[in-house]
This record gives sequence, structure tokens and C-alpha cells, in this order.
Amino acid sequence: MTTTANFTGHEKQTTLSNPLVPYCSPELAEGIQHPLVCLIVLNIFLSICAFLGNSLILVALHKKSSLHTPSKLLLRCLSASDLCVGLIAEPAIVAIAVYWTSLVFGGNATCRYSALISHITGYILGSVSLLTLTAISIDRRLALMLGLKYKQIVTLKRTCMTLIAVWLLSIIGTTLYFVNYFITRWYGNIIILSCLVTSIYAYAMIFRFLRCHSYKVKKTAYQGQPGQNLQPLNLARYKKSVKTALCVQLTLVVCYLPYAAAHALPKRPHEVSKSLYLVRAMALTLVDLNSTLNPILYYWRIREVRRSVKESLKKTGLF
Repeated sequence: MTTTANFTGHEKQTTLSNPLVPYCSPELAEGIQHPLVCLIVLNIFLSICAFLGNSLILVALHKKSSLHTPSKLLLRCLSASDLCVGLIAEPAIVAIAVYWTSLVFGGNATCRYSALISHITGYILGSVSLLTLTAISIDRRLALMLGLKYKQIVTLKRTCMTLIAVWLLSIIGTTLYFVNYFITRWYGNIIILSCLVTSIYAYAMIFRFLRCHSYKVKKTAYQGQPGQNLQPLNLARYKKSVKTALCVQLTLVVCYLPYAAAHALPKRPHEVSKSLYLVRAMALTLVDLNSTLNPILYYWRIREVRRSVKESLKKTGLF
């Protein structure tokens, strides 16, 4: 039977306004050190992999490739947010776990500061990743709708303005936590719902068009008429880019879904047990795993990135 940390009076009122407080309560430290040691080792490994992997991707995207510049900028933004996860968010989680395994390390203040850093950076970077992936789905939809006008309308300047708006919205929405925690929670819920609905609609329209186009090509080929519409080579490249973007988006959803479910378990912020804490810690590790998986997906799905990464590794003598 799990032990639930109880809070009364001023402490309970504090946890209602600051839900991070229960996670630094000494009552939760008893008997969970060993599982957290495993999480420390895993998070350190994921942090290093996320930093190195996304650094290589950013170097690869910096070099010349056949990718459209705005599309390349969107991938850079996504890789940059994943790199920050490995550089800031995951070390903060490690610091929290270290506090639990040794209560004499830094005292309670270390845990609270680390929890705050992890919470704020996690919200900001998660919001940036989700909004950027939504922008990528819209970008792929526009590439299909606009045709030859795509490069004239989707310019580098407009993409930069969009990404600046994405970062500002994420930072403002997250920092409202210091005003009222529930504002940030509602912001997160609205962003998640709107982004998922937008992405699902965009990809549904894309695959609907591709299915209709495939049917028309088969029909005209059967009737002996020349196909018009998109050129086969461009269409094949477009399909691959759409599948890559969709693969990255589905990976994010799979990695974030357990944490969203675990975060919704207790009815009140102060109802935190050892088992719930461990479940959330493991779910949060899965969230950070997403930042390590994305570079692997880019390397696997994008030929230009794979070639550039190989060249970079050859220069260092590691490949």
C-alpha cells in the first residue's frame, strides 16, 4: 500500500498554488532511491544522446541540401528545441532524482529549483515542438494546395515570423505559471487540442488528395491517356516528406501520451503518492526520449541529412 504525502494548513494551501511542492517532500524519499538511480542513469544517457544527435542534425541542416529553405528552418527549430531538452530539461530532472537518492544533496531548495526549471523548460520546449510540428503539417498542406506558387508564398521571412510567434506564445503561456498555475494548465490543454486537431485535418486532406490523385493516374493509364497533375518524381519526394513529418508527429504523441495520462490521475495537486511520483518520473523520461528519437528519424528518413551526417562523422574519424 502506497503512502500518500499529507499536507495541512499553510502547506496544503501552498501546494494548491504551486503543485511542484509535493514532489520535494521528505515523505516521498523513503524507499524509492533504487528505482530513481536507474532513472538517473537513463536520463543522463538520453541527455547526452539528445544533445549530440540534435547537434549533428543542426550541422547537417546548415549545409546545402535540396530542402526548401523554410522547410529546413522548421526542422532546425524542432531540432533546436530537442537540443535544449538534452541541455536543460533532462539535467534538471537528473538533479531532482539526485536529491531523492541523497537528501543531504543541496537540501530541499535544490529539488524545488530543479523542479521549477524542469517544469518551465518542459512546457516551453514541448509547446514549441508541438506548434512547430503543426506548422510543418500546414506547410506540407500548403505545398500541395499552392503548387508552383508555394515558394512565392511560403517565404523564409514569413517562416521566421511564424517561428518567432511560436517561441513567444510558448514562453508567455508558460511564464503565466508565476501568475496562476491553472492558466498554464489551460494554455497547455488548448495548445494540445488545437494542434492535434489542425494536424489531423491537414494530414487527412493530404492523404485524401494523394489517394484521389493515385486513382486518377491509374484511370488515365488504363485508358491510355497521358497523366497531367504532379510529376512522378516530385510526387514521390512529396510523399516521403509527408510520411517523415507524420512519423515525427506520431512519435511525439506516443511519447507524450503516458505523461498526459499520468498527470491527470490525481484530483487535487497535493495528492501525490510514491507510486504516482515514480509513474510520472518514468513518463517524463519517456517524454525526453522523444528528443533522442527525432534525430534518428531525420537520419533515417531524410537522405540529404543522412549524407551530411555521414560526412561530418567521417571528418571526425568516427565513421
